[in-house]
Amino acid sequence: MNLVVYLAGEIHSEWRKELKEKASHLPITFTGPMENHDRSDQIGEEVLGKQPDSIAKDEAASRINNLRTSLLLSKADLVISLFGESYKQWNTAMDASTAIEMGKPLILIRPKELHHPLKELSSKASVTVESIGQAIQVLSYIFDKD
Repeated sequence: MNLVVYLAGEIHSEWRKELKEKASHLPITFTGPMENHDRSDQIGEEVLGKQPDSIAKDEAASRINNLRTSLLLSKADLVISLFGESYKQWNTAMDASTAIEMGKPLILIRPKELHHPLKELSSKASVTVESIGQAIQVLSYIFDKD
């Protein structure tokens, strides 16, 4: 069995690389948002041409990014959403909520300090953990034969 896992969360740190390395022994294919922030911001103009202002530019890029996210989330068997402490997490919350609405199993990774602001989302997640290591333990358990 091979699982497709969508990695939702901020794109500014190396958390995806760490998670993928720690899960390299498992039969998992990882997908996620566009990690090249500049490309994500520019894709609307790349496809549709120069936009009249920054709002139109953002909206054009958002539509294409939302299409990508919706498609990849719909094909995922499982979603892992990581909430860190350093960045605004609007997209992470949106992707985690979308996964829940789609009926996708969700592993929510968040530090203990973010328990209170994420309590409602955490209560709807399949599993909430505090570290990437704990998420790997959950993933490994899925494949245990004992």
